[in-house]
Amino acid sequence: MKGAPVDERPGTKPGIRRTSTVRTAVVWDVLRAALDRISAVSGRTALDVVDAGGGTGGFAVPLAELGHRVTVVDASPDALAALERRAAEKGVSVQALQGDADDLLGVVGTDSADLVLCHSVLEYVDDPAAAMASLAAVVRPGGSVSVLAAGQVATVLHRALAGHFDDARHALTDPAGRWGDRDPVPCRLTRDRLAALAEGAGLRVGEVHGVRIFADLVPSGLIDGDNAAAEALVALETAASSHPVLRDLATQLHLLAHRA
Repeated sequence: MKGAPVDERPGTKPGIRRTSTVRTAVVWDVLRAALDRISAVSGRTALDVVDAGGGTGGFAVPLAELGHRVTVVDASPDALAALERRAAEKGVSVQALQGDADDLLGVVGTDSADLVLCHSVLEYVDDPAAAMASLAAVVRPGGSVSVLAAGQVATVLHRALAGHFDDARHALTDPAGRWGDRDPVPCRLTRDRLAALAEGAGLRVGEVHGVRIFADLVPSGLIDGDNAAAEALVALETAASSHPVLRDLATQLHLLAHRA
């Protein structure tokens, strides 16, 4: 099994060499389990995957390497061009469509995917509820939706650790989780709000994990070139990802929801 940010194989633990691997290991574990479940139910090994706002293909290309049919919808033509180059380098085919994530339904159509990804996008759209409804309409019955979004509580912690105490207090009380007018992120989410958006779109919430609980706090020098340390950090991130307190401290929250 090849094509992932973990020793070029999604979900494997040996040979971790990059901080980005540590930051995505929890998500890959969840996605791999979701794909296995959908394949078992549908009887198909090659699934249809739509990646809303998938950019240059960090998730799309490895999924294509696993044999799935992947479509990336992104507003940036430059990102889509980079995606096509990346896919060509890996010897796989990924369909690249230009469009906005909040108009995903208009681009790919109803019931068009077994798995829909929306990673690091929901916090930037004008209407998160409408975007989630579009994701729910695109996924087929029995399929799953994977949403990765910026966490509000983490921003409070990170701004405080950086000495920006007023910013931290503002992010704690602001409904959008913003630390100030210069904050580049329009909206951050709590676990409860993310789950409520999915339920409001008619999806059944399966799991909410914390992603990058410790990875963004640990100096990269502690794990660069040290596979054992990187593997230990991945194990810690995995163990903490579903902890009822620690997961809310994660830089990102990962929701897996299902369409009945």
